Amino acid sequence: MKSMTGYGSGDSVNKGIKILVELSSVNRKQVEVAVSVPNELESLEPTIRKSILESISRGRVSGRISIQRPISSANRSVFINNDQAELYKKSLKKFADGMNINNELSLETLLRFPGVMETQEKTVNPKSMLPFLKKAINQALKQLQQMRAKEGGFLCKDLTKRLKNLRSITKRVSSQAPKVLVAHRKRLIERLSKAEIDLKEVNDERFLKEIVYFTDRSDITEELIRLESHFKQMQHCLKEDEPVGRKLDFLAQEMFREVNTIGSKANDVLISKEVVGLKTELEKIREQVQNVE
Repeated sequence: MKSMTGYGSGDSVNKGIKILVELSSVNRKQVEVAVSVPNELESLEPTIRKSILESISRGRVSGRISIQRPISSANRSVFINNDQAELYKKSLKKFADGMNINNELSLETLLRFPGVMETQEKTVNPKSMLPFLKKAINQALKQLQQMRAKEGGFLCKDLTKRLKNLRSITKRVSSQAPKVLVAHRKRLIERLSKAEIDLKEVNDERFLKEIVYFTDRSDITEELIRLESHFKQMQHCLKEDEPVGRKLDFLAQEMFREVNTIGSKANDVLISKEVVGLKTELEKIREQVQNVE
């Protein structure tokens, strides 16, 4: 089991150019990928998304890819804007002549003017950088998955504890359920006695119909059986290495439905109290499974 929350980073170097990849993920019902890519590597964005989607099946993955170059002449080129330099030269000569000033414009001075000399970083070839980019992405994904697995371990431990609590409460409900029918029969007899009705004169068929009607209305056997089935499926999911978040979410909803039915059927104070406990645990489970991949 894995969580949908995690972080990972990776890097790779080619001819002094370093590619850095940072990935983080949070919970989402579906899988989403949003990665910031440098302009030079935009053509590789589909490949980047594919690599991430092959590893992540659920959650929102945000990423940032950057390129770092060492400060050296090998990675930079110098560009002289001749037109801009000529414009400065003519403007300064015209100004100097008008002011009757001796114009001694040096090359050093001219190169200091904005736009005359510019340095540009050499662009990288996306195809040549692809193997190194994939290496950095794989490193980041590995770290991300390790963190998601670690967080998933904590989630699994908590959900296992919650499941154990659910089974304990359900066991108490199961033991209390037969007593409800006995108690109802007893109350029915007491009401007849208080009404000074001789039980011997009561039509056995009508009395039995009342008991059967109450039994059918308050019988929670099927709900308890289905709950136990859901518990077993949940226990199986907790041992799986594959993504089980959606299945756990579905099981939590189904368990809520069964518990609500038990609550509406059970005409008993003790069972109603246990139903509150079941709902409390299920609510915590439902919150936790929202972060399971």
